[in-house]
Amino acid sequence: MKSVSVGLVGEGILSSKSPLLHQSEAESQNLNLSYELYDFLILKKTEKDLDTFLKTIELLGYSGLNITHPFKQAVIPFLDELSEDAQTINAVNTVVFKDHKKIGYNTDYLGFQNAFKAELNDVNLTKVIQLGAGGAGSAVATAMLRLGTKQLMIHDKDMHRAQSLTAMLNEKFGAGKASAIEDAQFEILTANGLINTTPVGMSTHPGMPTTPNTLRSELWVADIVYFPIETELLKNARAIGCRTMGGGKMVVYQAAKAFELFTGLTANTERMLLTFKSSY
Repeated sequence: MKSVSVGLVGEGILSSKSPLLHQSEAESQNLNLSYELYDFLILKKTEKDLDTFLKTIELLGYSGLNITHPFKQAVIPFLDELSEDAQTINAVNTVVFKDHKKIGYNTDYLGFQNAFKAELNDVNLTKVIQLGAGGAGSAVATAMLRLGTKQLMIHDKDMHRAQSLTAMLNEKFGAGKASAIEDAQFEILTANGLINTTPVGMSTHPGMPTTPNTLRSELWVADIVYFPIETELLKNARAIGCRTMGGGKMVVYQAAKAFELFTGLTANTERMLLTFKSSY
């Protein structure tokens, strides 16, 4: 039986379902796959340690690594190549070690896009507010504009980051498609949809990225956080009748593509979705 070693690098990741998703799918395909979690908070490491860490993992014979918050952009300088999507999005969530090179990919945008098509395909995309302009935010914003969003308004606590992302999006998709906003709470009141791409809502970052009184039943709400599966944002949105999408399908779809990049095998996404659902 072929053996493959992979892992996940990030902060506050001990509740991640990635080991279960990858190992279960590998077992179904008669592949011996180990998936390790490398939580830099526990390891007392920072982004300054990424270069040495990647080199060490490569020397240990790993096939690759998934990269999550807060390193999806910080990891880029330490890679040898980027896929076209990773270049466009300027964020990496999957690194493959191949031919003595560290190659960065982004499967987040595909994961979100496929999940959105499955869950919210018929919603109004005239005006969408996105919270967060980091690595995941860049992938989600790209997916939303590819899905046909007319006006994407992006808020981040770091306005420079929001402005940089919107400049990149407008260059790729056309002037005026995206804009950076300072007062997200006000804009949500007249928006059709709201997307949270910040870590707020995670087990390690509890709370809501906006106040409950900005939500109304006509608003659709998507949250890419998946542990817990029902964030405070989704709980409050559902309570008043909003259509919602959690982060579960996104993480499965992005994991399926990462599995393919790591192993060369095509993942069964339906089987992985069942594995994910059975874990709750």
